[in-house]
Amino acid sequence: MTSEWCGWRDAAEAALYGPDGFYTRPGGPGPAGHFRTSVHASPLFAGAVARLLREVDAALGHPDGLALVDVGAGRGELLTGVLAALDEDRDLLARLRPYAVERAGRPAGLDERIRWSARLPEPGSAVGLLFANEWLDNVPVDVVAADADGAVRRILVRADGTERAGGPVDGPDADWLARWWPALAPKALRPAEVPPPDPGMRGEIGRPRDAAWARAVRSLRAGLAVAADYAHTRDGRPPFGTLTGFREGREVAPVPDGSADVTAHVALDACAGPTGRLLSQRAALHCLGVTGRRPPLTLASTDPAGYVRALSAAGAAAELTDPAGLGGFGWLVEPVGAECAELLRPQA
Repeated sequence: MTSEWCGWRDAAEAALYGPDGFYTRPGGPGPAGHFRTSVHASPLFAGAVARLLREVDAALGHPDGLALVDVGAGRGELLTGVLAALDEDRDLLARLRPYAVERAGRPAGLDERIRWSARLPEPGSAVGLLFANEWLDNVPVDVVAADADGAVRRILVRADGTERAGGPVDGPDADWLARWWPALAPKALRPAEVPPPDPGMRGEIGRPRDAAWARAVRSLRAGLAVAADYAHTRDGRPPFGTLTGFREGREVAPVPDGSADVTAHVALDACAGPTGRLLSQRAALHCLGVTGRRPPLTLASTDPAGYVRALSAAGAAAELTDPAGLGGFGWLVEPVGAECAELLRPQA
């Protein structure tokens, strides 16, 4: 890690993915050692992805090679869970091509059927489902803030977390702010109806995430791409940004020294391509049969053990779909080709 001043994008890139980075450090515990994602919360999440994969498979006419691409795969937990959920579906498993995209090294003991790579599949090479759970929030971005005169400047940072104001935002980044975060648009590009930013207002420039998601979607020739993440949209951008850190299950100050996760919520509406649409994780999981509905009390008398299992599953489903928690995550659903266009559409 360097002690020199640089933008947050470069600092986070080194802190997360450098030779001794938070995610790439050999022998590290991976994301599960520091925070709890939907994948780690319950096997129901992998089961829901398995159900979505079956729907994609059916919509595509059961292709000979069906890809399941997990972007930001951590230690392979989601793919492992999906393979377990599909254990009795021998036909699908025979055609399935599980593909983990992760910059950390392949974990020991991972199912040999899972291909591990630091790179996305080649453009147009995959047919199936691409799923990115809490990946985009770890694509590094630059941070900006309004100074005392209302000018929007890049924030520079050192490895110890010390910040200072840099130069004014210009070029494509300024254009992105004008379109997607207008409260922080430079004066020359700010819409007339938008007031000048208050001093200290902060935000993140999501252009690298837009590009990363577009590259991921392009890897599909046909199928469905889904990103699930902490998210906000243009009409509700947080006035002070969302940059933060996580270490050992606790939220901490964002310090880009490699000792903690550095993350920020995702402007998912900016990432969306022409066929993309947004829905909440709650709505998406309801489409996939995860509702949190409690089992009928009559089951307790006829099948006590079954009732306890069903009650436990309902509790896990409730956590995954809680609108104040994991259920409030945003899902960006992007069909590639017409076959999967109607998948994950909640009923009115």
